[in-house]
Amino acid sequence: MVGESQSQVALVTGAARGIGLAIARVLGRSGIRVAINDIISPEEMERVVEVLRGEKIEAVGYIASVVDREKIREAVEDIVEKWGQIDILVNNAGVTRDGLFVRMKDDDWKMVLDVCIQGTYNCTKEVLRHMMKKRYGRIINISSVVGVMGNMGQVNYATAKAAVLGFTKSLAREVAHLGITVNAIAPGFIDTEMTRKLPEQVRELWLNQVPMKRWGEPEEVAQLVSFLASKGAGYITGQTIHINGGLLMI
Repeated sequence: MVGESQSQVALVTGAARGIGLAIARVLGRSGIRVAINDIISPEEMERVVEVLRGEKIEAVGYIASVVDREKIREAVEDIVEKWGQIDILVNNAGVTRDGLFVRMKDDDWKMVLDVCIQGTYNCTKEVLRHMMKKRYGRIINISSVVGVMGNMGQVNYATAKAAVLGFTKSLAREVAHLGITVNAIAPGFIDTEMTRKLPEQVRELWLNQVPMKRWGEPEEVAQLVSFLASKGAGYITGQTIHINGGLLMI
């Protein structure tokens, strides 16, 4: 993949930590220039970018909420002005506000749907027109296993991630003739900073449901993104690829 990706550019949202940062690293190590987006302080963003550059990855950072359409538009235009194109978009940004539905606050419902659905819409809308001009692109949406199987206490998150799957399949049909693929990845339980904060009994309960009896690694998700972003995956579109250690088999 190294030879094919020297001039490619990727935008990865929610990329300051966890799965997003792993994706930025794996893409960057293959020679892809990486623009990372997240809502963190300027100091934190500078640190993340410097870490990537220290690994010989050509990277820039943009602080913006994916819900803010104007800020996303500005970031996309800046990337195109700087590097001339965006070949790969990874819609990874997401947020959880868990709780039983009957007790769920309206703001927690709205925030999760805004980030996961509206954020995916905003970023795709701004990037897609550049891909259409070039008649090439790879859009990869990070959904979740709970968007397929559901999960108690996550009605908002499961709803949002299920919507991402419908978005993926419908958009894939619209842009396939332009050489643009649109796919989704549905991770299961992945070992990230967020999941490490869960109570130990909750972690054990989840782990007992996984046939492989281990948590997934962020880099394992990132390697799958890397494949779907490659030219070798050019005949794969509208698909949901599951990576969950056997938690869900369909």
